[in-house]
Amino acid sequence: MSFSKRICLLIGIIIMSISELSSGSAQAGESGVASYRLVIHGGAGTILRENMTPEKEQAYRAKLEEALRAGQAVLKDGGEALDAVAAAIHVMEDSPLFNAGRGAVFTHEGRNEMDASIMDGRDLNAGAVTGVTRIKHPIDLAREVMVHSRHVMLAGSGAEEFAAEQGMDFVNPDYFRTQRRWDQLQNALKNDELSLDHTEEDFDVIEGVDPEDPDHKFGTVGAVALDVRGNLAAGTSTGGMTNKRYHRIGDSPIIGAGTYADNNSCGVSATGHGEFFIRATVARSICALMEYKGLSLQEAADEIIMKKLVKMGGDGGIIALDPKGNVTMTFNTPGMYRGYISEQGEPKVFIYKD
Repeated sequence: MSFSKRICLLIGIIIMSISELSSGSAQAGESGVASYRLVIHGGAGTILRENMTPEKEQAYRAKLEEALRAGQAVLKDGGEALDAVAAAIHVMEDSPLFNAGRGAVFTHEGRNEMDASIMDGRDLNAGAVTGVTRIKHPIDLAREVMVHSRHVMLAGSGAEEFAAEQGMDFVNPDYFRTQRRWDQLQNALKNDELSLDHTEEDFDVIEGVDPEDPDHKFGTVGAVALDVRGNLAAGTSTGGMTNKRYHRIGDSPIIGAGTYADNNSCGVSATGHGEFFIRATVARSICALMEYKGLSLQEAADEIIMKKLVKMGGDGGIIALDPKGNVTMTFNTPGMYRGYISEQGEPKVFIYKD
């Protein structure tokens, strides 16, 4: 091989190496910092400014900001989207303000049964658990299922048996008990009603709203992250319905309904009336509209949340990210606890529709 050919070959190898190193990284923003995004939700429902006390509003805003900061701490140091999702959800699972983990609602029998799911947009790997009662962070068990099992979803005692095999820490079921949630159950039992979060206990006064109407309150927490390598991940965690029976399962642990992530389209976490979200396969449908019809993230979210779900009679919302870092927080209820953060550094938190 001639000297000139060897030089050309060497230059080609160098160019290919540089391309491979950069192909998995998100583009840097104007500040020169690699781009990342994190968006979270803490439930949707009839959340009105006039019905919220200043103290309660501040408590929700502070906890949402804390969750965003926890996820940002992972992403800004080049951490993975999956780790950021888990970090943000941990904060909300630990807070009695939300219907997940320590704030989970009670079943008809007086138990806290929790569901969670997580998905990796790189390879469509996913894990989910339902009906767990002794796992402090259900989102972590969902991730263990994804990484260390041959399955996608495990339920109840089987999920907890698997958790023990993985060396996970257990807590006494009383850890999840809060008086507010217990009182909600007693009210639901008295009226023989099912109810989803958020209920009247979240506010000072809610005039003209039936506190047991399931169309008026939804609770669940979720997060979607885009890391500096351009990878998406999504996760969702919930306590389900107050007064639910027969080990009812909603959309939160169901891949494609409450959670979905694909680097080729988007990452989604949902909150709402789970039966409708399951039937509409909400999370996957939004990604599919982007992948197969070429819709933008916002167009796809509007098509499913503002049109299809409304036509079906389903209420709730979603948070989502696409690979370019576009964010949507779309809901058809009066409010949704939500927020996002990026490499710019300051969390943006919202509660009401306006």
